[in-house]
Amino acid sequence: MDKPQSPALAESAFTAGTLGQRVAVALRKKIQDDGLAVGTRLPSEQAMATHFQVSRNIVREAIALLKQEGVLDTRKGSGAFVSRLPAPAADALTAASIESLLNVIEVRQGLEGETAALAALRRTPAQLLELERALLRIETAVANGQDGVAEDFHFHLLIAQATGNSAWARLVEMFATPIRSAVQVTRANEARRAELAAQVLQEHRQILAAITDGSPENARAAAIEHMQQAANRVRQADREFWQGDGGALARQIV
Repeated sequence: MDKPQSPALAESAFTAGTLGQRVAVALRKKIQDDGLAVGTRLPSEQAMATHFQVSRNIVREAIALLKQEGVLDTRKGSGAFVSRLPAPAADALTAASIESLLNVIEVRQGLEGETAALAALRRTPAQLLELERALLRIETAVANGQDGVAEDFHFHLLIAQATGNSAWARLVEMFATPIRSAVQVTRANEARRAELAAQVLQEHRQILAAITDGSPENARAAAIEHMQQAANRVRQADREFWQGDGGALARQIV
């Protein structure tokens, strides 16, 4: 970390998520690219803040995220140290595909947040019933060992239709291919661990509950949280997943 990045370079290094998450991605890559050994002490928070052109609070957030992953360890009064080498993606193509996946999720965050908020204001009783049935179909598909991709996409499409503005539904349908591909990757990762599958189901339930309650603020927040958590689950997926089915599915994203 010899030279601070220019604003343009710093911006291009950050692809999706909160600023702290983006710095964590860039810092993880820097550890990999520089070949830092386990036990290596990182520069001070101030030095890293200067390097990435962010505040020290953002650097602390990034360090905390990498500490959760087990990549870094912190020692009071001494700083942050590399505790485990980050697992690299299977290859450059897979890494680029993961970036594309996160970009799709970032776009969906705005789309899902707004459609959920409008649906909370405008949904009809019949549309609420359809949403409840759609959620049940997701649960049934997963319980039967299916990926639930079609059911998941249909649930979110119904939310867009419940806005009462056909343009929102057309927008979702226009991006159906990348959305379905992204959902296929995220659901494949989530299916490997029961707690992740349960978390996704709970996120869907929270969105539907807010729409049912007619609360646009809560519906928007629940939908955005769902997308943010989806991105987090992608970032935390292990090397085995990306070297196997996850990488193969990610490379299908356009």
